[in-house]
Amino acid sequence: MRVLILGATGASGIKLIEESLAASHTIVVFARSPQKLPEHLANNPNVIIHKGELTDEVALANAMEGVQAILSALGPTGPFHPSGTPLAHAYSKILQMMKDRGIRRLIALGTPSIPDPEDKFSPSIYAMVITVSTFARTAYKEFVAIGNVMRTEGDGVDWTIARVPILTNAAEKKVAAGYVGDGKTSSYLTRAGFGAFVVEELDRNDWVKKFPFISLP
Repeated sequence: MRVLILGATGASGIKLIEESLAASHTIVVFARSPQKLPEHLANNPNVIIHKGELTDEVALANAMEGVQAILSALGPTGPFHPSGTPLAHAYSKILQMMKDRGIRRLIALGTPSIPDPEDKFSPSIYAMVITVSTFARTAYKEFVAIGNVMRTEGDGVDWTIARVPILTNAAEKKVAAGYVGDGKTSSYLTRAGFGAFVVEELDRNDWVKKFPFISLP
């Protein structure tokens, strides 16, 4: 499958590329700074690189040419994330462009800041969300807005938002998928696990139009 990966130059995006290549997909990278890609990925013959900003519709449309799915590791960069929910606005545009081009599948990164009716109370996750909403308010608002965009504008697209807890760089790829406070999930996940879950979900389609919470078991 030919897949477009957004947020590809970050730590989670790199793992997403590696897992996608391991599954024999052809990767299209759309990035503002593609020079940040590790050499082993930038020089891989199955990685096609497009440089551009999310606000550049022409460049984004060129990157979407011929792809069957979009995988995204886009997320706020930290407590100094800009106001105005730019990523949510980008997803709104991306959803429309997908519909116009008949691209059905989108799997993207989220966090528990996006609530789901299936969630139950978890002290650790509640503390995490409160901390983010207090000390990284624009990042919190961004994820909430992304969730709202999917709910209100996602008709016609088979989207999944994989909500993650605290991410680590360990090599473990085991993932438990469920909802907050369900007794199966925990407060940590590896970036490799995130990449593995997304690539598996691309094949299995178990969580279409849902907000699964994924973590280490």
